[in-house]
Order: sequence, then structure tokens, then C-alpha cells
Amino acid sequence: MASYISDGQPVGSRKLAQDAGLDISSATIRNVMSGLEKKGLVAAPHTSAGRVPTELGLRLFVDSLLEVQPIEDRQVHQLQQQLHPDKDVNELVSQASQLVSEMTHMAGIVTVPKQSHARLRHIEFLPLPEMRVLAILVTNEKDVQNKVIHLQREYSNAELQAAANYLNRQFTGQDVEQIRDSLLHDLNRTRQDVDNVMKTAIEVANKALTNDGAKKPEYIVQGEKNLVRYSASKDRDQLQHLFEIFDRKREILGLFDRCVQSEGVKIFIGHEAGFEGFDDCSLITAPYSVHGKPLGVLGVIGPARISYDHVIPVVDLTARLLGDALGG
Repeated sequence: MASYISDGQPVGSRKLAQDAGLDISSATIRNVMSGLEKKGLVAAPHTSAGRVPTELGLRLFVDSLLEVQPIEDRQVHQLQQQLHPDKDVNELVSQASQLVSEMTHMAGIVTVPKQSHARLRHIEFLPLPEMRVLAILVTNEKDVQNKVIHLQREYSNAELQAAANYLNRQFTGQDVEQIRDSLLHDLNRTRQDVDNVMKTAIEVANKALTNDGAKKPEYIVQGEKNLVRYSASKDRDQLQHLFEIFDRKREILGLFDRCVQSEGVKIFIGHEAGFEGFDDCSLITAPYSVHGKPLGVLGVIGPARISYDHVIPVVDLTARLLGDALGG
């Protein structure tokens, strides 16, 4: 198995005898390989070639024979340093995808946490030229959004500061959508009676808190180019199919939805993933959680001959550290 994972080439009886250090004949090994082939655990790509493990054979290896290797101390330190609680949600998710890709030399993929309710933590306004204002909106714990809004007139820094102070004082901890509805209701009910500070707060908050329809990415993929090096002796069409999978959101998100409520690492080999064109590929995933609540899934996609003993602990630890950072 080690030889196949290393170079992806069929393994013959002579090579197997040398690698295993067994004092048995090639004929004996060929008989054993023939028996494994009848059980569907190995296959011969060509008549005169050696054998390669099938999906069933890889599954048997992963479930029964695999010995997971400990992560190197330097990699643990790198993960702890990069996945720091001071970073915001988007930065942490992107960083996790990048780190798991770099450490496994595969494509790293992380689903972005879904936030059904955004609660105001802090808001600031900075004046810009041409009747524009930069709104800095912090929701929940670490989700930061910068938004340039266009207004009907120029506002001074003092006006914007007073409006921000009013909003932070009155609405911190409340749902963003409810804040906007409340402000619009007050404006319509007492349009002539509100003071200048509240008028300013209502106008800039209405623009800043409006959902502009821009959707956040549902997952982040990094390191796709790492997969190219595995295709030197394979059909390039297989690599193209794999890249196309990254664009088929429904399939990936559907699979990850099956993983998010599961505990620990999940491994999908070939057709187990349920993707067309996923032959000779594997997906290894682990959910990440905050205070026991699952938020998303982190994983890597690579060839079926992935170094499972190294990749599994990296995916597992990265997911746990991502959850810790998001909850820190």
C-alpha cells in the first residue's frame, strides 16, 4: 500500500516481496494477489501489470489496517499561531482552508458558518468625499463588515460620531434586521419631532444595515493546484472532473450537511461521496463547533492514494482549533 500511495503505480509481486522483506517466492505472492482480486480488493489495470487497490480495498485498509501518525510539533504550533481568536470569522475560515491545504498538499475546503441572526456589537461611521460614508459594522462576536454608503448630503465627523454613539447605546445586542425596522418605524411615526442626532442615525443606519443582496460564499476552496501534481500519469479528464466538482455547490454542500452533525473524521473514497467524476479521489472531513454547536465542516479533497495516516490527524486538529478560535 505504501508503494502505491507514494507513486500511484501498480505494484508487482517482485516489488511487493522486496518492500515487505518476506522470504517467499513471487509465485506465492501472485497467488495471494489473485485471491485478493477475486474478493474485489485489488485490480490489474493491464493484463501484465501489477495490482492497485480498489475502492473496497482502500476502505478495508483505512478501516482496519491504518495506523495514524502524530502531527509534528511544528505543524501543531503553526496551526495554533495562525488560528488565533483575535481574527474575524472570514479570516479564520480562509486561514483554516489555506493551512489544511498547505499541510496536506491537497485542496482544502471549509464551509462558511451560517448566521441566521446577526446581532449588533458595534458600529462606526467615517466620512468620505462626495456624500459617502464608510460604515464599519461588527455583529455577533467577530463578524466585521465594511460598507460604503451613499447619502443625500455631506455629514461631518461630529454628526456621524453622535449617530454611532446613539445606535451603540440604544441597540447593542439587538438583531440587525429588527434595529432597522425599529428606526424606520420611528421615522415614519415622528418624522417632524425627532432631533438632528436621531435623524442622522436613522438615515445612515438605514443604508448601513440594509442587506444589499450580496451573498457570502458558502464554502472556501484553496490549493486546487496541488492536485495537478497527482495527475502526471493519470487521465487529465479526471482532474477536470474534479475541478468541476468545486463549482457544483449543491453536491458539495449536500455532502457536508451529512457531515456537520457527525462526530469526528469522515472519509469518503471514490463513489462513496456520491459525486459523478469522483473516481480515484478521496474526501476527508471533520466538523468544527463552538460551545458544542456545530457550525460547519472542514476537509481536504485529493487522490484516492492520499496519505491517510498524515492527512486524517491534520484535518481533525485543524477543525478543532478552528472551532476553538471562533469561540474564543
